[in-house]
Amino acid sequence: HVQLVESGGGSVQAGGTLRLSCATSGFTHTEYFLAWFRQAPGKEREAVADVDTRGTTWVADSVKGRFTASRDNAENTVYLQMNSLKSEDTSLYYCVAVGSSWSFKYWGRGTQVTVS
Repeated sequence: HVQLVESGGGSVQAGGTLRLSCATSGFTHTEYFLAWFRQAPGKEREAVADVDTRGTTWVADSVKGRFTASRDNAENTVYLQMNSLKSEDTSLYYCVAVGSSWSFKYWGRGTQVTVS
């Protein structure tokens, strides 16, 4: 069955670094964009970054210059490198597989990032 399992979250001081991983299984992940979303309590869900099927990346303006997404197709894994973390980055971070016509096919359960 389909699984997207995030890991690497935790608590860090402002200015610190975390690297999130999303391990995929049960679907042909090379046919999908792999994206990172985040949502904090009381706030709307926000797209943070994505990686297309060729490895081309996009990041939101709010994290540009600080966050970098990448994927390793051989390892079935997508990453989110987060540098210079700020308190406003505190959120639950989700991995999602994006299919044709921007359909959000599969979601992970999320990993918590807390910046103090």
